[in-house]
Amino acid sequence: MQGSNSRLRRVVRDYAISIAFWLAASPVVGWQMYGFARDANLPVTYGGVTFLYAARYLSVALLTPPIFYLVNRWPVTDSLLRRTIAYVVGFVPFSMAFGVIRWLILPPWQEEMRSWGPRTFGTLFHLIVDTFADQLLLYLAVVVAAHAYTYFVLGRRQEIERLRLRQCLAQSELQALRAQLHPHFLFNTLQGVSTLIDTDRGTAQNMLLTLAGLLRKVLKHDSTDLIAFHEELAFVKAYLQLEQMRLGRRLEVRWQITPEVDAALIPQLLLQPLIENAVVHGAASSRDGGWIEIEAHLHQGQLIVVIRNSISGASQTGLGVGIKNTTARLRYLYGDDAAFEFAILDGKVALARLRVPAFTAGVAEAANA
Repeated sequence: MQGSNSRLRRVVRDYAISIAFWLAASPVVGWQMYGFARDANLPVTYGGVTFLYAARYLSVALLTPPIFYLVNRWPVTDSLLRRTIAYVVGFVPFSMAFGVIRWLILPPWQEEMRSWGPRTFGTLFHLIVDTFADQLLLYLAVVVAAHAYTYFVLGRRQEIERLRLRQCLAQSELQALRAQLHPHFLFNTLQGVSTLIDTDRGTAQNMLLTLAGLLRKVLKHDSTDLIAFHEELAFVKAYLQLEQMRLGRRLEVRWQITPEVDAALIPQLLLQPLIENAVVHGAASSRDGGWIEIEAHLHQGQLIVVIRNSISGASQTGLGVGIKNTTARLRYLYGDDAAFEFAILDGKVALARLRVPAFTAGVAEAANA
């Protein structure tokens, strides 16, 4: 029932558009033909000429939606010659239907008598024959317009399908990248816990409890690509607490976070692998320990996150999952609107810099609506 109502509304809409379009042309053509008649000193009125062309174009308007339907169903693409011949032959029923509709709307206009003639089969025949050229031009115009519209709709549909496919592929890649982080993060953290089980059972137990809280946060946003920055920051802080339990005073953490960044959205678990690299290649690999500095602020509609850390001389190369995963996720989520840079300064400091659009939850929902 709902499908029938939808089709009926679509048919009514198509006919309304067709009638409105063709009747809008009647005053323009009527004015032109009225001018020609006046130049020839013929006794006509503008209203009468416009009325006559309105009847003619109304006849075309009633035949336009079926032609559009036929072209949409059988466009001249495959079987080019056969379908072209079919549309050429199709002018015959169009011409006859046009004559009948025009004959029913208004009596035939007799040019010689300058008056309306009787509705007879003879006048119907003459109406069809006498307007043959005009009908052919109108028929060709409708068929060409129908093909142009059909190809436009087809191209648009194909473009939408390509975009959807690209989005699905990107979503799959993001899911794979995010899934890659979970075992990587869990394995490295459990490895850190295992080093304390024999030497400091209390700290190891606290680390396991903290790790359980971290895993709950990961599962909470398991199907979400973007989360609020303050939630990602809470996860990073909890992770750094784990590392400080393991490394003690060897790890110094500095924060430079402006309050304005709290509501900005950032990909889930984007910072954690970078922080993990900073720990592994910094404080954890140095006997004297090291430091990590995390800075975040907004600048010209962009969320800027900078991670600096000290590094040991033996850990200046290879960040594995961190850089590769971060670069790939930013590319899939933001395209060219985001950037990631990594550099080692003077062989002593590693610097990772992220720049992403500063979307908020409200903006993201409006963009997806």
